[in-house]
Amino acid sequence: MSAAVAPLPRLRALHACDLPALLNIENAAYEFPWSEGIFRDCLAAGYDCWVLEDGGELLGYGVLSAAAGEAHILNVCVAPSHQGRGLGRLLVRRLLDLARWHRATQVFLEVRPSNPNAIALYLSEGFNEIGQRKGYYPARVGREDALVMAVELAPPR
Repeated sequence: MSAAVAPLPRLRALHACDLPALLNIENAAYEFPWSEGIFRDCLAAGYDCWVLEDGGELLGYGVLSAAAGEAHILNVCVAPSHQGRGLGRLLVRRLLDLARWHRATQVFLEVRPSNPNAIALYLSEGFNEIGQRKGYYPARVGREDALVMAVELAPPR
């Protein structure tokens, strides 16, 4: 007898009605969270905003901006209580698939050097560090630099 395999959470587009649950995750996960206005602006701008849900519960989300042959991962977040289960990887892979759909040939992102788990995820998905942005993130004292990472995407067949 084989063990039953739990179904993967469902990926779907973010809707404005998801914002309260999304903001709960954002506020729990980050010391300096994005505001509701930032997420509303992303939706209004037509960015690719996706959520990961299981049984109606939001587990995480990702935001991608794509234009002029390149894309930028703006935010990837998994609820702290669901981290360590590969859900961030599912979101990153979905965003990379969307970048390919937009015919982007390169995808960029910024990440805090103080977030080794995210850096390890991005490296394992083919991203490389290409630079730094000085004082990019707010911090408890002053500002924290960002690592800039990028991945080249194979052209569509």
